Amino acid sequence: MAKKSSLKIAGIVTLYNPTDEDISNIKTYLRDIDRLYIVDNTEGKSNEKRIPKSNKIEYIFKNENVGVATAMNMGARKAIKEGYKWLLTMDQDTTFKPGVMKKLKEVITKEDMSKVGIVVPWQETKMRLKRVKDEYDYPQTIMTSGNIVNLDVWEEVGGYKDWLFIDGVDLDYSLNIRKHGYIILRVNSVEIDHELGDIVYRKFKKLDVAVSNHSPMRRYYITRNNEYICDMYKNFDPNICWNLIKKKDTALIILLYEKHKIKKIISMIKGYIDYKKGIKGKKI
Repeated sequence: MAKKSSLKIAGIVTLYNPTDEDISNIKTYLRDIDRLYIVDNTEGKSNEKRIPKSNKIEYIFKNENVGVATAMNMGARKAIKEGYKWLLTMDQDTTFKPGVMKKLKEVITKEDMSKVGIVVPWQETKMRLKRVKDEYDYPQTIMTSGNIVNLDVWEEVGGYKDWLFIDGVDLDYSLNIRKHGYIILRVNSVEIDHELGDIVYRKFKKLDVAVSNHSPMRRYYITRNNEYICDMYKNFDPNICWNLIKKKDTALIILLYEKHKIKKIISMIKGYIDYKKGIKGKKI
């Protein structure tokens, strides 16, 4: 096991048209890591002058949306080249609370990490998930924001799939490391705040229904990529995979509660058609 004094952690955060709040989120974890790669996918305008001044930061302006998978792979490769074994992956809408990173480092140094692919705190979101009481648990899948990724495992499994581009990157990586015999270790005694989009709740009879309000373009990627993920992992974890491709429930929620209903349904249809055609990567 690594000694506490020798544990160094790099980080990667992907920016895309960030708000001032998104930029300020960086300060909540920058002090607790040793290096931060900022990959800015914003098109047409650099945000470098808005970034906190720190010699820990390497700012990379792509001037195009290369996707979150490619950005995280860039961070992972840079971290490995600079000698890091662990990489914090962050979304721009996520904040760390004081003491969280200290606890996660303690867990990494004291526990056996030989079969751990990801260490993650509890992620507090709008999804109303029930907080696990055990200090540790082992989720089947996890969102990428707030993950501390074992870079030896990242190399073994081939990293994140660039061609997924945006949606499904976290699902695929979670399933991929588990398929290779590794686990996700969640530390439930500490938490981070993840805004997670524009989720609201609506009443359907007596049930509270989560309405995600994803854009038509996101609906395209979700539909298309979930089909590919199901193809790859349906024999390994059939329950998760078949749940990914339940389109009737999604379409009903869109038609009942969301704006731009027709555009979103058409995008879902286009996503499925492109999956059948074998089209991957960024939609041109």
